[in-house]
Amino acid sequence: MKHVISVLCVLAVLLCMAPFVSPNGEGEAVSAAARTETGPFIVDAGHGGEDGGAVSADGTQESGINLAIALRLEDILAFCGAAPVMLRREDISLHDPEAGSLKEKKSSDLRNRTRAVQDLSGATLISVHQNSYPESRYDGAQVFYAPTEGSQALAEYTQEILRQTLDPDNGRQAKQIPDTVYLMNHIDNRAILVECGFLSNPEEEARLVEEHRSAQGGAETGGAEKDGDPEASAPDGE
Repeated sequence: MKHVISVLCVLAVLLCMAPFVSPNGEGEAVSAAARTETGPFIVDAGHGGEDGGAVSADGTQESGINLAIALRLEDILAFCGAAPVMLRREDISLHDPEAGSLKEKKSSDLRNRTRAVQDLSGATLISVHQNSYPESRYDGAQVFYAPTEGSQALAEYTQEILRQTLDPDNGRQAKQIPDTVYLMNHIDNRAILVECGFLSNPEEEARLVEEHRSAQGGAETGGAEKDGDPEASAPDGE
């Protein structure tokens, strides 16, 4: 199975193509909403700093994996001439200095991310996350979309790319983000949130953690439920 980072890099290349080519490889154009040219891309590595997000069995925090994927996306988008705006490039929270408790820091962080996205009218947001669930048998990437124009089409396109290149047996469908996820419900931009895999699944955890460590080494050298099956969702309201 191909690594999630590699697949998202393929996705990044496809996102730079206008008009988009359909993932079936037959040259058909995807819907107008998905192929409409937009402003810059914004890449959001979910969580950061004291807010590590989900944690794998070996203690690896989601925030570090999100950042590794986000930085790789930045590289490939820049290579394609579409250098994105990065909400963070380090393992930090984006909260205001006066925020004291962890709850205050997380709330401030989300407001600041939202403001940064809103300040770039016409941009497309790609928010990177990992999922977790009490039962280890669930796996598979899933894409959620904001309730904004063009987001659903982009999410469905992204979900199909991930299915065809990463996991043909993944039956998950792109879904609208729950209204509890603050960032995605308080912006006007086209936006998707990609849950790349389940840290609670041993096989996916191993791949995701391997990618995280590989990315670290490279830098040093140079939710909701459906029919009993959990759908991915950003934890803690992000």
